[in-house]
Amino acid sequence: MDHSALKQFVAAAQYLHFAHAARALGMPRPELIASIRYMEEQLGYELFESGASSTRLTPEGEVFLVDAERQLEQSAKSAVASAAKPGGKAKASKGKGRAPAIKGERKPGRKRQGR
Repeated sequence: MDHSALKQFVAAAQYLHFAHAARALGMPRPELIASIRYMEEQLGYELFESGASSTRLTPEGEVFLVDAERQLEQSAKSAVASAAKPGGKAKASKGKGRAPAIKGERKPGRKRQGR
């Protein structure tokens, strides 16, 4: 299952309100709903019971929520474990690519002003 789709489902399940979850994720509500519906098609069962007054998780949705949270937690742990360790070989800064100024000589690239 796609990582972003799992995050979207978990947010929708926590808020139990698609508009609030979409706002928290920074995405449009129709896109979030379409993502949830696509996930339901892939899984073969509904995750949410959406009535006129409220949105609730189905029993299958509650089980999937626990599994999705576990998968997100594992991926976060593996991301931390695979992060580059501090230290290692230092790389020299290349700077601006100019030679250092030498006292008494003209600066490279600048001409003297004539009188």
